[in-house]
Amino acid sequence: MKVIQSFETERLMLKAVDKEDGSFILELFNTLQWIANIGDRNVRNIEQAETYIEEKMRPQIERLGFGNYIMIRKLDGRKIGTCGLYDREGLDGIDIGYALLPQFEKQNYAFEGASKMLDLAKHYFNLTEIVAITTPENIPSQKILEKLGLKFVKTIKLPSDDKELNFYKLSLR
Repeated sequence: MKVIQSFETERLMLKAVDKEDGSFILELFNTLQWIANIGDRNVRNIEQAETYIEEKMRPQIERLGFGNYIMIRKLDGRKIGTCGLYDREGLDGIDIGYALLPQFEKQNYAFEGASKMLDLAKHYFNLTEIVAITTPENIPSQKILEKLGLKFVKTIKLPSDDKELNFYKLSLR
């Protein structure tokens, strides 16, 4: 599949993550919100961030043509978060996800980026359904998922984690 490097929304550029995004990934992965809601990836320096990108993020983009995208605000070129479609181990289906630096939350950027990912999932990548997971405590993320049209199905545990997660699903047919 052809690797697509970027997409646009009204306020955002969505650029496929690359090694050059290491310092941003380092910053994002070490926010309190990321660690609480997504999990500690033990990325503590720029070299570890670049390795994480090269070993964990880029392979999916190269294999499937989609994956993790950096959200860049058109207004000022600032990297503000990530969104994407993930082939996550332990999940049956492609997972939609998003995360923002704390100072950019509550400005509708997560919904804007995820809406574009949902549209691409259906019309460009020809996916038939999307799933999502969130911690039970992450009410803002649950509200975004519901606004996108995903419905809560059940609680699950991923194979590598004993934390209960809320599991959502949306048919794209």
